[in-house]
Amino acid sequence: MSDSRPVFFVSDHTGITAELIGKSLLSQFPRQSFSFISLPFIDSEEKAEKVAQRIQTERSHSGLRPLVISTLTQPSLRHCISQTDSLFLDIFPCFLEALETELACPATPALGQAHGMSDLPQYRARMEAVNYALAADDGMATERYGQADLILVGVSRSGKTPTSLYMAMQYGLRVANYPLTSEDLEKSELPDSLQAHRAKLRGLTLSAQRLAQIREERRPNSNYASLATCQQELQIAERMLRAQGIPITNTTQRSIEEIAALLKQSLEPG
Repeated sequence: MSDSRPVFFVSDHTGITAELIGKSLLSQFPRQSFSFISLPFIDSEEKAEKVAQRIQTERSHSGLRPLVISTLTQPSLRHCISQTDSLFLDIFPCFLEALETELACPATPALGQAHGMSDLPQYRARMEAVNYALAADDGMATERYGQADLILVGVSRSGKTPTSLYMAMQYGLRVANYPLTSEDLEKSELPDSLQAHRAKLRGLTLSAQRLAQIREERRPNSNYASLATCQQELQIAERMLRAQGIPITNTTQRSIEEIAALLKQSLEPG
């Protein structure tokens, strides 16, 4: 028997939608313990039957009724899995019926619409944004800053690289990032490569304690990771960015999804 309720995310494509919605819903139950199982590309009756067997097996082993969160588009596959001893939550029908009524036309189910290559130009734009983020990472390719949608600025290990890549993948935005060097901090002014693109600049900061913890994992027992160094660098960087009127986002208690959403929002007019 287990204390963690099994949760299956079942999809006929990547399963990203099922997992995102499912985890968002389950986060509203922080006192409950869950074990997550993702089952993407369930696109045949044979695969659906194996999933149904696995759900039943998990039901027996855990002693708890599994939750099944599905974005399957084929009715026969949904029916197969819905017959298991589980709470079967079928996401699409929850919304499609109301949308069909409102739009006065039937939906046309097709697998992989949200996270596939059905919109090839959009897919290519995201891949180009990823390539740009990699090329313009860590202060490289400053001559290409004119192509950027955003340029993230902050001290070393403040979360610039993962945020740049996430925004490229999720939003198709070209995001460069620049680490403020000791020379930049000593001068207490932005380098010339950033001055020409001030409207695109966004600062990232975090608590000195959190920064020291991150740096300690990278360079243990170093001056680079000391709390005093982190405090000093952050104070100078924040003062410099504020003096230039550059918006600053504190990432200490925020997930990468929250950081990216806030930065994207900052691009919107008004």
